[in-house]
Amino acid sequence: MAMSNNQQHFKYSTGVIAYPIAFVLSIWIVFWLQVRFFPSIKRMGVYPQELEGLLGIFTSPFIHADIEHLYHNSIPLFILSVALFYFYRKISWKVLFFGIVLSGLFTWVIGRPANHIGASGLVYVLVSFIFFKGIFARHFRLVALSLIIIFLYGSMIWYAFPVKDGMSWEGHLGGLISGFIFAVIFRKAIAKPERYVWQQPDYNEEDDPFLKHFDENGNFIENLEPEVEEEAISEENEKPSITYTFKKNND
Repeated sequence: MAMSNNQQHFKYSTGVIAYPIAFVLSIWIVFWLQVRFFPSIKRMGVYPQELEGLLGIFTSPFIHADIEHLYHNSIPLFILSVALFYFYRKISWKVLFFGIVLSGLFTWVIGRPANHIGASGLVYVLVSFIFFKGIFARHFRLVALSLIIIFLYGSMIWYAFPVKDGMSWEGHLGGLISGFIFAVIFRKAIAKPERYVWQQPDYNEEDDPFLKHFDENGNFIENLEPEVEEEAISEENEKPSITYTFKKNND
């Protein structure tokens, strides 16, 4: 039997934990620098429909309003990043980088005139991507992961709409849309098990050495007698034959 390719795809490595820790830690370091030395960087967010606001697409995920804002984004960002690097490590960096860019562009296009900051847009990218990617995969592990994501973060969907003042719902909505787009784009990069031997198109049951031990009724044959008899007969034929002759003495 061929071993399932999922065991190689769903393989743990140090990067599964190290990269998410480094990413979240960098956000905390930026916040510490913001509070301690450079409070002005708080204004380096996304300003919709303004050219200088385009820089915020790359800087806004690292900037937060206060410690509570940072805390609420750090936990889901770490958990979702671990899931991303474990199940989709081959495309994980693409999802993170282009997720930041695309969700930031959506915010810049549809956002209200304000300073949009925080990593929540990226969190919504990961929630959306992991959910839809698991559904498209139709693999039991990835579907189970999608259900877990919905169970943990399903209530976040409401914050993609203007239900709370002072919250960048545009960034959340842009993140959801971006995650869905990436799930569609990368839908072919889905882990699927390899076919077993009997699922291969050129497989022939008559040539299977294991199935030869079963008769037409499904009974197991411990010794393949026909082959043994044929072999025994051939060996017997190969033995030299000796013929004895005698002559009667009449004396």
